[in-house]
Amino acid sequence: MNDIAVLGAGMHPWGKWGRGFVTYGTAAARAALADAGLGWQDVTSVVGADTVRGGYPGYVAGAAFAQALGWQGTRVTSVYAACASGAQAIGTARAQILAGLADVVLVVGADSAPKGFFAPAGGNRPDDPDWLRFRVLGATNPAYFGLYARRRMALYGDTPEDFALVKVKNAAAGALNPLARYRTPVSAAEVAASAVVADPLRLLDICATSDGGAALVLSGMEFARRHGHPDPVRIRAVSTVTPTYPRTVLDLPDIATDSAAAVSPAPHTFRSQVARAAYEEAGLGPEDLSLAEVYDLSTALELDWYEDIGLCGAGEGAKLLREGATALGGRVPVNPSGGLASFGEAVPAQAIAQVCELTWQLRGAAGDRQVPGARAGITANQGLFGHGSAVVAVR
Repeated sequence: MNDIAVLGAGMHPWGKWGRGFVTYGTAAARAALADAGLGWQDVTSVVGADTVRGGYPGYVAGAAFAQALGWQGTRVTSVYAACASGAQAIGTARAQILAGLADVVLVVGADSAPKGFFAPAGGNRPDDPDWLRFRVLGATNPAYFGLYARRRMALYGDTPEDFALVKVKNAAAGALNPLARYRTPVSAAEVAASAVVADPLRLLDICATSDGGAALVLSGMEFARRHGHPDPVRIRAVSTVTPTYPRTVLDLPDIATDSAAAVSPAPHTFRSQVARAAYEEAGLGPEDLSLAEVYDLSTALELDWYEDIGLCGAGEGAKLLREGATALGGRVPVNPSGGLASFGEAVPAQAIAQVCELTWQLRGAAGDRQVPGARAGITANQGLFGHGSAVVAVR
């Protein structure tokens, strides 16, 4: 096994605080170190998930956090993979630990997000698909969320009422999470009464952009045992796979697919490949999960993830939701943290925050949102340019 130990998890509450990303990241880092029972001087490597909105320090986030915590000679790495940055940072930390390059690695991600939807970085980049979908198609993030929702409606008969139930479920969980930005339960009627943003999705179907930070303290298993953690939560797999040619289903925000004229299509879609790689590495399957944290940019996209991580077959996501299987108290709660519906997007932090939630759940320390007897969980999200990520944690 290539397990590594999660010694500590910490977050800065998410919201719109008007401060720099380093403030949120260092607060999360200190919380994670305190949770681990270790000091900053014990850290032998820092891996920072970058933010492209934080100026030059955001592009060298690892060093920015190390400087803020106090230069002490630690190894430092900075990682960017859009929304998968946090999982890439965890993967980098794990590689350093397993290679014997570091005993204790602090992984940190934080962001100060703009108001409104995310836009691509400035400049004229006609070879950048993110730039092109804004400039050529005018497709903001909510626009392609709406297209995904329409595809579910056309293929599977899902309805706006089904989408609203995702928000109701996640808001109920978020109301129990003191770190969440939105902590008020929401009814289906309130979702239906909110403004249309990108038909069929309404304002309450779409996640916000947020400020926030998350951090983990990771080590090898032997270090954990020697330092008072005999049975820690373990990260058993980190999947950061890319798509496989050809892709015959349009995978927005990309705006073109690959030809299948000469090569047979892959048996699985990109997002399902991400989860399959994690399951294969972990030696687990969806039937072993106690919970999942997935990338609910919109309510309809959460239903896609149910199918992509193998909780049900294609087109069965809404049925699973209606049965209550993915709610707190259900068979496999999804987004017991409240998800992005309750937190919003703080891009470099969100994949790390997902693992924080798994850690607290697997420890039995999640309070009123605790999943009873949690033993295994998976995270999943997707970044631009074929960055997929999933993390499997077990206890």
